[in-house]
Amino acid sequence: MDSAGEKWLLLGKIVGLFGVDGWVKVESYTQPRERIFKYRPWSLRHAGTEAAVDGATGRTQGRGLVAHLPGLADRDAAAALIGAEIWIPRSALPKPKRGEYYWADLEGLEVVTTSGVALGRISHLFSTGANDVIVARDGTRERMIPFVLKQFVHEVDLDSGRMTVEWDPDF
Repeated sequence: MDSAGEKWLLLGKIVGLFGVDGWVKVESYTQPRERIFKYRPWSLRHAGTEAAVDGATGRTQGRGLVAHLPGLADRDAAAALIGAEIWIPRSALPKPKRGEYYWADLEGLEVVTTSGVALGRISHLFSTGANDVIVARDGTRERMIPFVLKQFVHEVDLDSGRMTVEWDPDF
């Protein structure tokens, strides 16, 4: 979060150079990966510095993505950005549909069972291909709970910061 309380999300990073005109190779954490170019503005964070970038454009190139950043016109200037992380304010994302959630909004939620037993807070999520999994940590234990609505996840209340799950606390 920045000083104004805005939550920022890491969307990707600059991983290399493409050509001689200042284009860079980008690793995207968005799904689909090309969606990274729809979010604005970017904040590039690298080596203790931060720079706002609005108007980055890009495309698929081979198996990866390449981007052109406004004001970046040569290979040497682009080389200085290798390793820079691409961040956006959470407010730049569209509102999710009912019953859908951004992982970033779930991280930090308190997890309790339907019988009121606290299981900790969501530290992160990951995808297994079959479903997403929340990782709840309480300081001594880590529990991996499938993020399957109605079957395991009964309620997500972002306003109160709580997720209610059907889960055996001893598991």
